[in-house]
Amino acid sequence: MAYWPGIQSLAPTTWIDWLQTGDTTARDAAITHLAARQWELGRWTWRETTWLSILTPGAYFSVNLFFNHHRLDRWYVNFQRPYERTRDGVDTFDLFVDLVVAPDLSSCTWKDEDEYRHARRLGVVTDVEHRYVQDARDEVMAMIEGRRGAFRADWSAWRLDPSWPAPVLSPDAAAPSLRL
Repeated sequence: MAYWPGIQSLAPTTWIDWLQTGDTTARDAAITHLAARQWELGRWTWRETTWLSILTPGAYFSVNLFFNHHRLDRWYVNFQRPYERTRDGVDTFDLFVDLVVAPDLSSCTWKDEDEYRHARRLGVVTDVEHRYVQDARDEVMAMIEGRRGAFRADWSAWRLDPSWPAPVLSPDAAAPSLRL
């Protein structure tokens, strides 16, 4: 799956508000809204980077590569529920914790662990999901260290094919149902 500037998707409105305003209270409200089952999705247009996402069926993570001006800027591992294909594309649910990896795989930094702990306290991330995320963390670290899976390939020369048409959300794209 690839995103590039101008691609539309559905995203949580709290995330969109945070990106547009920089107001962290909007981002902080996301977990509370999820716990209260008051979640909305809105249309979001991707900006700035080209993003290649490698999805593995059944995996509790995706491996993402972010390119800035045709240069691999970073790897980004998003821990999430396994994806599901829909008529409008792909649906998943972010499980808050992420891993940012240097382009040459020389270093990793965990991100948003505080949000993950908060989501666990509120029951947004269940005990079962927590075990899956823990297993996925171990799997990803082993993949990076062993240069396996998506981390095996040299992606530095990957380029977006300019002939690819921009995907378009259908006018009636509905927010997927919540699966909390």
